[in-house]
Amino acid sequence: MKMKSFRIPNYVYFVLVILIVVILFPREGRFRYSFNQGKPWKYGLLTAPFDFPVYKTTSELEKERDSLLLGFRPYFREDGEIAASQIARFRSDYGTLWDESIVEYVSYQLQQLYRSGIISVNDYNLLQDNHYNSFMVIEDNVAVNHPVTNVYTMKSAYAFILTNCPPHLDVSLLRSGDLNNYLVENFKYDDQTSENVKKELLQKISPTKEMVQAGEKIVDRGEIINSETYNILSSMKQISETRTGNVQQQSGLFFGIIILTVCLIICYLLYLSYFRVNIYQQRKHVIFMLCLITLFTVLTEFCVQQKLFNVYIIPFAIIPIVIRTFFDSRTAQATHGITVLLCSLMVPFPFEFVLLQFMTCMVVIFVLKDLTKRAQLIQCSFYVLVIYIVVYVALVMIQEGDWAKINWKMFIYFGINVIFLMFTYILIYIIEKLFGYLSNVTLVELSDINSQILRDLSETCPGTFQHSLQVSILGTAAASKIGANPQLIRTGALYHDIGKMLNPAYFTENQGGTNNPHDHLSFDRSAQIIINHVHEGVKIANKNNLPTKIIDFIRTHHGKGKTKYFYNSFVNQFPDIPVDESLFTYPGPNPQTKETAILMMADSVEAASRSLSEYTEASIRALVNKIIDAQIQDGLLSEAPLTFQDISKVKSIFVEKLLTMYHSRISYPEKINRDSAVS
Repeated sequence: MKMKSFRIPNYVYFVLVILIVVILFPREGRFRYSFNQGKPWKYGLLTAPFDFPVYKTTSELEKERDSLLLGFRPYFREDGEIAASQIARFRSDYGTLWDESIVEYVSYQLQQLYRSGIISVNDYNLLQDNHYNSFMVIEDNVAVNHPVTNVYTMKSAYAFILTNCPPHLDVSLLRSGDLNNYLVENFKYDDQTSENVKKELLQKISPTKEMVQAGEKIVDRGEIINSETYNILSSMKQISETRTGNVQQQSGLFFGIIILTVCLIICYLLYLSYFRVNIYQQRKHVIFMLCLITLFTVLTEFCVQQKLFNVYIIPFAIIPIVIRTFFDSRTAQATHGITVLLCSLMVPFPFEFVLLQFMTCMVVIFVLKDLTKRAQLIQCSFYVLVIYIVVYVALVMIQEGDWAKINWKMFIYFGINVIFLMFTYILIYIIEKLFGYLSNVTLVELSDINSQILRDLSETCPGTFQHSLQVSILGTAAASKIGANPQLIRTGALYHDIGKMLNPAYFTENQGGTNNPHDHLSFDRSAQIIINHVHEGVKIANKNNLPTKIIDFIRTHHGKGKTKYFYNSFVNQFPDIPVDESLFTYPGPNPQTKETAILMMADSVEAASRSLSEYTEASIRALVNKIIDAQIQDGLLSEAPLTFQDISKVKSIFVEKLLTMYHSRISYPEKINRDSAVS
């Protein structure tokens, strides 16, 4: 007994999205007010809801920090053994070579230099660059203040010995000696101690300067927010957003997040299940759209929590572009709207955020009705950039009324956003491969008659190729009339008969008046050759990696219909022999979409129209009605989502187009040769 496969209900994916969003949602509280220095307070009376400190401004902290650091001195450690060892080494090396007076002089100067201190050039530059006039020297765990003017580098110490040489001593002899070997740094900068002392000093700085008591008035409606009030409001906002609060407050915050997220996701679920049933019933469509919502929501959550980049760098306009490419404008709006509303619960200034994203979505949908060329995406990106800038400037003017308040960095953020937007073309290609979708971009590329398959079709089966072109004209016109996808039908029509390339001579349109090879075959054998072009077409399509939707046109353009010419001929010639109908029946399946159903009708009508003896409106209309009514009677269109009104419109379009294709031309008169006539 075959086990029935388990299928996860679609609503489970919506629940999963809710869990992901809620778990990653920022837990910090949100400050309910927006305010700007120098502007009037636009809310009611605001009093302190709790005791909180007022934080010092950045400039105040910097000033106090600089004041404290004026008294800071860097710390050095003295190596007390260096002086004695170097002097002893000098005496050992030069005690017998030089006169005793010179040795005594150098030994004395070395002792004085090491007592004053010798430091590295880098340490000396550190003291000079920071304008220190003294530093602390640690020796035996005791720190002593030491003037900078007394310290030497190895170069200045060497110069000191030569400069202070008494007149009765030979300076040239000192220069000939290698005195640099006995000058070693004995004061070394103690980075760790210096930093620890500096931190201790800075810890004395209090980040706050006063306390605001609960119930104390902060600001009332209409009052201008001065620097002091602005600082109090900023402090209150900072504490409100980072304050963990008690368990009850945290529970309330978490409960609110859950309710809003659930409501928004349920609204989206209801939209799909009631107004886009065909999308909701396809699991891959649901997963794809929910992945988009989750991706942008999580990206926004990460951006807000980590504060790595501005939220306006995130290209939310990708959502309507991608959804519109594969589905429709309303679904694109709904998906983008739900995503933006979820993200607005996290970002600062949510009203401005929603307005900007809403406007860009409208622009994308209006400008990008069909994405068929790369240039369209670049054009759309330019319009998005313009609307971002225009709406942002308008918002600043409404709120501030001052051009100077425009944050020019926002234009950089918008520019980066648009650069990301231009990569949507690549993203669409990736989505097509992952989810098996088919965009108009790909359809336009496939419908290029210079592609290898269509070029081979035109060379090996010229009649079939012309037939396919005519079918594409009929199908495209009908699709436009009843709301189907014209580009999909155009491409499907060009490929629907590629299986005829295996045996082109067995199809009437390619015989060109020559002998018919079917004359030497039995009816059932001929039927099998004709039917086989569907199977061969699918094989060629798979070999060339054609999309599944195009292969569906090849499989279904005859549905489960019969090769009526050979079937009727067999029945008429052998009325007493039972007929194995499977030998004369196409494998199907029958068309299940508007597009494949239109192609079936167009294919049969176009092929049959070539047999008409005269092309009048009455004869063409009778033929169209006969062909399509027979298909309906045989049940070939029973699985397609077509109404009687749709079929009536399709018939009218076919009649109109066939009349145009087979219209008669006037005869051009021959020129009379008057000279011959006279003679």
